[in-house]
Amino acid sequence: MKKILVLGATSAVAQAFCKQSLQNQNSSPHEFYLVGRNQIHLETIASDLKVRGAKAVYIHTMDLNLCTQHEELIKNVLTQLHSLDWVLVAHGILGEQRSAEHDTPQMLDILNTNFISQASLLNSIANVMEKQGAGVITVLSSVAGDRGRRSNYIYGSAKAAISTYLSGLRVRLYKSNVSVITVKMGFVDTPMTSQFKKSPLWAKPEQIAKKLVPLMENKTNGEIYLPFFWRYIMFIIRSIPSLIFNKLDFL
Repeated sequence: MKKILVLGATSAVAQAFCKQSLQNQNSSPHEFYLVGRNQIHLETIASDLKVRGAKAVYIHTMDLNLCTQHEELIKNVLTQLHSLDWVLVAHGILGEQRSAEHDTPQMLDILNTNFISQASLLNSIANVMEKQGAGVITVLSSVAGDRGRRSNYIYGSAKAAISTYLSGLRVRLYKSNVSVITVKMGFVDTPMTSQFKKSPLWAKPEQIAKKLVPLMENKTNGEIYLPFFWRYIMFIIRSIPSLIFNKLDFL
């Protein structure tokens, strides 16, 4: 049995992950603590997970951008679960790059959602797992953080920041037997990306989830690109000289 905290539980990838984890569970059913902003959506997800065999599903409705409430949230999680085996951080927003360039509050919301709030949550979670001497933390980052591009550099800068934060956290928790997995996702077909034209490079949430669960079961420690081919795509993009790259406005 795993005691699993999912932050941003209403995201498509988070839902697929929860379902996949139940397919992989052994004879002892998992317990979940789901956090998100939409109470009705959380209740629907919880009911579905119970039907699929979850031992217990607790839900907590809140805006995860409210960093002052994070310590209290983690206390509530431990009251119900008593310990943490797996944590999935899946909350985030893509934002509107062109609009945010001319709207500072909108830009700050993108940065806060995708970096500041996540770092705040992870600080509290790391303290718990460090004391336990066990656990797996998985955070959904993005290939957008590998190099600033015209199309999404605000979002990308937040993803770069959280990936760097996780790199340091991984070193800190290594001796405590806590794994920290940074998942650098490419294009994923979710409601958040519904306005984009799809191509063969796009993955489904279920494809991501099928890779995530084994990574956590095996206590993988490091940066993972999903789907795998994005490692090579981003290597090429990072290798383009600036004189050429600066002219590639379509990226």
